[in-house]
Amino acid sequence: MCGKRTKDVYMRRCGKNAWMEGRGSEGGAVRIAFYAPLKTPDHPVASGDRLIAGLLVRALEQAGHDVVTASRLRSFDGAGDRRRQLRLARAARAEALRLRERWHGSSRAPRCWFTYHLYHKAPDWIGPRVSAGLGIPYVVAEASHASKQAHGAWRHGHRAVAVALSRAARLIALNPDDVPGLQPRLGTRAPIVRLTPFLDTHAFAPPGRRSRRRARLARLLRMSPSVPLLACVAMMRPGRKAASFRLLAGALERVTHVPWHLLVVGGGVARDEVEAAFAKLRAAGRVTFVGPRFPPALHGIVGACDLFVWPALGEPLGMAMLEAQALGVPVIAGKTRGVGSMVVHGTGGWLVPEGDATAFADAVVRALADRDALAAAGTAGRARVRAEHGLAAAARNLDRLLGEVVAECGR
Repeated sequence: MCGKRTKDVYMRRCGKNAWMEGRGSEGGAVRIAFYAPLKTPDHPVASGDRLIAGLLVRALEQAGHDVVTASRLRSFDGAGDRRRQLRLARAARAEALRLRERWHGSSRAPRCWFTYHLYHKAPDWIGPRVSAGLGIPYVVAEASHASKQAHGAWRHGHRAVAVALSRAARLIALNPDDVPGLQPRLGTRAPIVRLTPFLDTHAFAPPGRRSRRRARLARLLRMSPSVPLLACVAMMRPGRKAASFRLLAGALERVTHVPWHLLVVGGGVARDEVEAAFAKLRAAGRVTFVGPRFPPALHGIVGACDLFVWPALGEPLGMAMLEAQALGVPVIAGKTRGVGSMVVHGTGGWLVPEGDATAFADAVVRALADRDALAAAGTAGRARVRAEHGLAAAARNLDRLLGEVVAECGR
């Protein structure tokens, strides 16, 4: 939290007027230092993480706040390399010192530090130091803290996450599955605030043009427009993503007795492994690998499909599933981690037990057998996403949260 000592530090360094200028909703816009240690909003590689980071910035700006990218230092270490982690920690300390010197006594200094997504492989070594030095509140959105990493290859990052959480004024949780493991690290002084995952729903065209898009896709694929189109969108990475692709291929091999064609959108270092998993289905002419696509082309492809399919093994959220529903396309997904906050079973799609290929295959067969129910699920999912997962609601909630945090510092 941000008590009297923090307020005194800030006022001594930045001046009383600067403090009052940054009081959030009660006193106007807040200048926010935004940091994403895993992937910046403009990172060249697309992913759900990059998407959420960008959406958070847009929501904060829509609420009237001045958001600046605090640092582009990427603290990610995927290999558990101790030497790399120590090098990143040293670079982060130097970066924190530079930022503190840059903003010391400046009227352009931020009034709040906002970090998105930190965990043991991508900790925040910068924000806690800068916010403490400037006497401003430190807010974290989406964090995880796994006790099993305390003595493992990422123990340095694990400790850094514990430090960051202990200093947070608020923790914003987009995935309710993370909350039980985080609360003990925060104590009672830093409440956890739930924020529903969100999209800019105005960027998603209504499904009225689907027949035209379907006809165009059918011509490109040289197939009948009456054949149901399935879609999946995901990065092709080793580990859980590749495992999800393998499970999807295994499930769809069980339903070759009904017509369908799958469009796989995405790319990555595990593409050869993913393509090998679908070898039988590709040989049968059931699958087309589209490669990486970005909006609006991505939305055009998914929006032309009848069903979005993704096993979601270990998936923390799954923004692609929310986007599919925003386009009026129902989803079949594995019921895992935060997916339940994206897909409501029976409304915008159907959830099946995680890792169960047979249940997944059965759900696909049932969905394709009842086209009226499929269309109704698409309409209901789109309506729910627009009502509950819009950018405007997220902007209001974040604005209220920042007003509370900065006002607490003022008190």
